[in-house]
Amino acid sequence: MTFSLRLAAAAVVTVSGLVGIGMLDAPGASAESSVTVPTEAGAKALSATYESKQAASVKAASAYATKSAAAAKSRATYLAKAKASTASQSRLKVVLTSSTYSASYKATAKKNSAVTVKATASAKTAYSAAKAIAAKYKALAASAAAAAAAAQKAVAATQGGLVAMGSGDAAMPTGSVTSNGRTWRQSYAEDFTTPAALGTVLTTYPRMEAYDGFDDTSGQGLYAPDRVLSVSNSNLDFFLHSEKGQPLVAAVMPDGYTPHTTGRVSIRYRSDDILGYKFVGMFWPSSDDWNDGEIDWPEADLGANPRPASAVPGSLRNGGMTFKPAVETFAATDQSEYHVATTEWDHDAIRYYWDGELVSTVTDAVPATAMRVTLQAETFIGEGTVPKTTAGHLDIDWISIWD
Repeated sequence: MTFSLRLAAAAVVTVSGLVGIGMLDAPGASAESSVTVPTEAGAKALSATYESKQAASVKAASAYATKSAAAAKSRATYLAKAKASTASQSRLKVVLTSSTYSASYKATAKKNSAVTVKATASAKTAYSAAKAIAAKYKALAASAAAAAAAAQKAVAATQGGLVAMGSGDAAMPTGSVTSNGRTWRQSYAEDFTTPAALGTVLTTYPRMEAYDGFDDTSGQGLYAPDRVLSVSNSNLDFFLHSEKGQPLVAAVMPDGYTPHTTGRVSIRYRSDDILGYKFVGMFWPSSDDWNDGEIDWPEADLGANPRPASAVPGSLRNGGMTFKPAVETFAATDQSEYHVATTEWDHDAIRYYWDGELVSTVTDAVPATAMRVTLQAETFIGEGTVPKTTAGHLDIDWISIWD
């Protein structure tokens, strides 16, 4: 049975209105009419009549309320069944007694299933297209990043040979550079592109010279270039190790014993953490007289952060020199990754750069005599006995020299 809740509610309101009217006003009474007082018998009869009407009204209201509740319950039952039917249809599990409705439902379900399959296929196609577009833009972004890195690398190679912080893949600078108001003219550059096995480096690179057959600074290492130096993967490799208990080291002069009265040197290098060994790039007196001065950069045990140092010419006392800066200053990183170290020795100052960042400037320890460029890997100094079982590699990617 279908029953309108709206009609039921209206009926209840109507009945309630009738009850109210019956309780408050006599039939046909108005605010302006005169009032006639009935007799006692008449009053009782009138009261009985109104009580009867009131009881009838209450009964009618109760009946309508019962019917309204029944209608609401019927509607709730209908909605519950409709919801259950919808859920069942979505799971393709409807059981209908009518064959007509069953066939209609099956047709509808089949149609909906086809639409769903089509929509799913369209969604998959759209997703694949979006994924392809995303991959394309990712590749373009990577290409743009590579181009930006290449541009930065090219700029670094032409603007003073100073490379930006973190530029471990910097190209070897070529040509003249201008720095601190001076134009430096390149006199030597080596990228080590020709491979050379142990024992063949000095013949493959004939301009290069090396110390051979005598002890290093600490006295523990032996200079043995033929058993230490090789070139591979575009790197001059120092294989620092011991043979029969003897630590083997090497020191090379890339442009031979060429004298420089001022100069600018950049090297790109890295090293393993090798206990017992150190590295220094240096300007060393062509006279081999230590009292003429010394410029060291970079210098550190292999595994430590390098620091610059310049010996004050004429300060040799009791087997030692006075070095500047007085307070040691270190590079921001160690030598485990490739970095570019640049020494700029001018007439009135020495400047030390690490990946293009100025580390220190010295003005009170500037040599005035000729020096040669030296790359020296040796045993550590004053730190005990070198372990005979440690070994590792120091790699020079390139070196550039300007005058």
